[in-house]
Amino acid sequence: MDITVFLWRDIMLEKLEQIRNLGLQKIEETKTIIELQEITKSLMGKKSELTEILKNISSLTNDEKKNIGIVITEIKDVFNKRIKEKEEVLIASKSVLDEPLDFTIPGSKVSEGALHPITQMCYDLNEAFLSLGFEVYSEDDISSEKYAFDNLNFAPDHPARQSMDTYWLEGTEDKNGSERLCLRPHLTGGSVRYLLKHGAPARFVYPGRVYRNETTDARHERAFYQYEALIVDKNISFSSGMVMIQTILEKVFGKKINVRMREGFFPFTEPGYEIDMECLVCGGHGCSVCHQSGWIEVMPGGVIHPNVLKSSGLDPEIWTGFYINIGVDRLVMMRYGIDDVRLLRSTDLRFLKQFK
Repeated sequence: MDITVFLWRDIMLEKLEQIRNLGLQKIEETKTIIELQEITKSLMGKKSELTEILKNISSLTNDEKKNIGIVITEIKDVFNKRIKEKEEVLIASKSVLDEPLDFTIPGSKVSEGALHPITQMCYDLNEAFLSLGFEVYSEDDISSEKYAFDNLNFAPDHPARQSMDTYWLEGTEDKNGSERLCLRPHLTGGSVRYLLKHGAPARFVYPGRVYRNETTDARHERAFYQYEALIVDKNISFSSGMVMIQTILEKVFGKKINVRMREGFFPFTEPGYEIDMECLVCGGHGCSVCHQSGWIEVMPGGVIHPNVLKSSGLDPEIWTGFYINIGVDRLVMMRYGIDDVRLLRSTDLRFLKQFK
């Protein structure tokens, strides 16, 4: 190898050592994050001395090029480590008062959250029923055949017991009664559980999510919210139940709501009925939500069937009860004029931000 090449190599190594020492000194003397960013650029950027040296080692042998490259890489590693340490020190010592503040600049608007309309509706219903002396009750989403069907007077071959309607938990499909578990298809089973524990007289509500294996459309979902209310006492009249329904709807909507009652059948009621309210999406003129009828079903219910009272440990000759099951999702649709229930479970912020 030519003596000139040796000298050039030694000069570069000496130069690299100088760059290393001077760079570490500059990093140590840095006072601000901005200065540190500038020093980082000057030490390791495209126009740094390290980059220039790499451009001028073409006259060296491959082994010498490799050795010089290793030295430069080691120097960069040292720089990066010290720069990171210095950055942490500067951030830890930085104060918001290090720079003058302009108090005339408008502040950043804070984004406010809001309750989901279904949650808000449940709160409003709770408030309305609590004002009438009701207790709020809750239970688990997982129920059993005993409480979802057996205690509620469902026939053994009732279609609702099939997997085409009810979500049975895997591993329990072949069992019976309390050992056959499911996602609760309705809240009514909770009434028996409550009455077995607390007895009568009773006046309570229990909101919650229920699950049905059914096709979704503008008015139906597989998972949706119900809100049940139950009164058990002596000599409960049917007319008092209707007064309660009208009172609750007026409290929720802030105005008188037109309602109608029609006959309905449910295994756990005798008699049973359907309560429809005038569709507020179209004002009763007919639309896709109400199937052009001007009315929409919002709550089934009826007088508690004697067999359900017996399952609850109560004598149907002494006690009677009045029950309603409010479709929370549909009340929300009526309150806000929503024409598709699926929007309530969408993640579209354009829709959800409207309820602040």
